[in-house]
Amino acid sequence: MSETRKLAAILAADVVGYSRLAGADEDRILARLRALRSDLIDPTIAVHHGRVVKRTGDGALVEFRSVVDAVRCAIEVQNGMVERNDGVPQDRRIEFRIGIHLGDVVEESDGDLMGDGVNIASRLEGVAAAGAICLSEDAYRQVKARLDLSVSDLGNTQLKNIAEPIRVYSLQVGSAGTRAAATSETATSQPAAAASPKLSIAVLPFANMSGDAEQDYFADGISEDIITALSKLSQLFVIARNSSFTFKGKNVEVQEVGTKLGVRHVLEGSVRKSGNRVRITAQLIDATTGGHLWAERFDRELTDIFAVQDDVTQQIVDALAVNLTEGDRKRLAPGQTRHPEAYDCFLRGRELWHRLTKQTNSDARDLLQRAVELDPNFASAHAFLALTHGLDYLNRWSESPQRSIEQAEEAATLAVARDDSDPVAHWALSVVKLYSRQHDRAISEAERAIVLNPNFAEGQVSLGEALIYSGRSGEALAYFERARVLNPYFPDVVLHFQALALFQLRRYEEAVELLLQRVSRNPVTDVSRALLAACYGHLGRFEEARARWQEVLRVNPDYSLEYRRKVLPFKNPADFELVMEGLRNAGVVQ
Repeated sequence: MSETRKLAAILAADVVGYSRLAGADEDRILARLRALRSDLIDPTIAVHHGRVVKRTGDGALVEFRSVVDAVRCAIEVQNGMVERNDGVPQDRRIEFRIGIHLGDVVEESDGDLMGDGVNIASRLEGVAAAGAICLSEDAYRQVKARLDLSVSDLGNTQLKNIAEPIRVYSLQVGSAGTRAAATSETATSQPAAAASPKLSIAVLPFANMSGDAEQDYFADGISEDIITALSKLSQLFVIARNSSFTFKGKNVEVQEVGTKLGVRHVLEGSVRKSGNRVRITAQLIDATTGGHLWAERFDRELTDIFAVQDDVTQQIVDALAVNLTEGDRKRLAPGQTRHPEAYDCFLRGRELWHRLTKQTNSDARDLLQRAVELDPNFASAHAFLALTHGLDYLNRWSESPQRSIEQAEEAATLAVARDDSDPVAHWALSVVKLYSRQHDRAISEAERAIVLNPNFAEGQVSLGEALIYSGRSGEALAYFERARVLNPYFPDVVLHFQALALFQLRRYEEAVELLLQRVSRNPVTDVSRALLAACYGHLGRFEEARARWQEVLRVNPDYSLEYRRKVLPFKNPADFELVMEGLRNAGVVQ
């Protein structure tokens, strides 16, 4: 039997005291349950895009495209039950308890779900009070800023047959007491804040103390490599580079960083590079108290920089008391080059690639090419070299886009061949395989990257993108949500991908909301304006569609739908035709 592993929002529900109710009058309770399913529960699940995985007599297991959908569905069901129980004696009321979790599941070929994601949701249901909804920390983090909720923090809770305690939040719905609490000043003005996971960390960009601003790339590179190493540990929750680096050059308190990024620990430090010597200082701080857990200074030859990084990573792991498995130790083993000049070229090239412009991409490619010439076994350098060719292809920055995608595939394939345990190599290969229209391979490579690095936000985005273009947009949404958890200051392109998934699901109003956010964050985006125009076309808002289309041509007079049709790797051409249909509805294209 084939199976698929994925990230999903899971809702588990059952009836409180079902055995007692059935013992009193089984025929009546079964009839009432059937009526509730047909009149309330199943229609509500359908409205919120849920899929009933299985029924368990008095309960059900339901999969949703997002935690937001799952919570909205749960609230509607629980509120509906308050109305239906009005006037019914307490001992004859049907009351549900519900658990919701966002986690990994395994989907069997028959559609059944198994795995930790299901087990945790079921255990959360077991600790929920009658009429309440219990959310795991992973689920609550998805909705706390998007829904107006009044919750009780139940703290770290040991769930039956779940190895590690899980922080649980209880949402009580519909009761008079809850309604009264929700109108109080405390409940309305200060929503409950989620406590950060115990084993969570943000690595701030190390300060460049070299007296030369051009050495920033070196300090940034040291920080990024430490993030990459720590991210490979599944026991740790590690904030992505993009979010950590928003604090670069800012004078902020560690407690503020911890609050904004949702972490318990912060690593900060400095780098001084002079000639052939380097001094690195690092300190690990408890973001809740400001207390120092560990600090160290390293004065070494530049050739020892790799040993210093390994030492810093290991001492952080020791300070946090992370229990490493043998697999963890292998993942932490150094995998980058030991060639100082190749490493320097790599750091410069990677930093330039992050800027995403035509010139910096070209400069990055030259440096990364030099890195692989100096060390042909340097997998991550091959991977980022592939990504520079990929940007040329996507943006028409080269004279021969076809040659660019071929070069990208050659470099990414080499990266994986040089080091099959490098998550960046598999990520690059996933990106390239997608735009070569090898959809299944793109998905499997992204999944491999996430297995190797559970905190890899870019890998989550790539998997979501591959699922969209494979016609599996409903599944893609959960991966974008996970990426946003790992990267709270996520790049604005994630909004576009989320909107595209919603667009393919015909959820145009929700897509519009995200696209407007993207345009606000990125005023020069042409692709999001074009998709926004298509949304308005499907919604019958033709004047707005035409206005947005004019903005597309203003920000990019060379925008070409035919090129987008050619370059966007939709597995089913009809998916791109949905965009064209919206634009034709508005009369902006023929």
